[in-house]
Amino acid sequence: MHPYLFELASLMAIFFFAIVSPGADLAMVMRQSIVNGRRAAIITSFGVGTSLMFHVTYTILGLGLIISQSVTLFNIVKWCGVAYLIYIGIKSLRAGRTEMPTTEKDGFKATRIAQSGWKAFGLGFAANALNPKPVFFFLSIFSTVVSAHTPIAVKFSYGLVMASCLIAWFVGVSLFMTTPRMRAAFSRASQWIDRVSGVVFIGLGLKLATEKAV
Repeated sequence: MHPYLFELASLMAIFFFAIVSPGADLAMVMRQSIVNGRRAAIITSFGVGTSLMFHVTYTILGLGLIISQSVTLFNIVKWCGVAYLIYIGIKSLRAGRTEMPTTEKDGFKATRIAQSGWKAFGLGFAANALNPKPVFFFLSIFSTVVSAHTPIAVKFSYGLVMASCLIAWFVGVSLFMTTPRMRAAFSRASQWIDRVSGVVFIGLGLKLATEKAV
């Protein structure tokens, strides 16, 4: 096997577990699916994937190492992430019940004001970008799995593959969560879902607040 293919396979084997593990990204995409519909959730998925390339880029360029060694920079990123997660958590807790059409004819459009594409994209991007954990995740796996002699262009191609897989996963989540049967069920429980997701976001924010630079 070509060494680059072996590196990519090793990266993807590790990244697979990071993709499917619950976190702020999954919680955001699921809530977007339930509250704002399929289109918003898919755009949010692309925001998450684009943000992953943001992390890959500065990791490859060496900024990840700088952040990991600077307590001040780490704390700036961390507390921005904490504030963001708690903010969207409070918004979820204050949200009322959402009545959602359940037929293809209705186009799965939520009765709330349609969310703009830029806002949906920004929600996904911010949920991932304001989390310092990817700094250490990508720094560690790129340091241990990827050779220092691997060209930067190849490393970026690894990142593009990982980002594409992440987007595909969340688009799949978006499609599943916006089927008529799922939407009918979640419409009945929308207010409680908002409350639960709000608690989840706040909990993730508080958990992030306890993270320390290493």
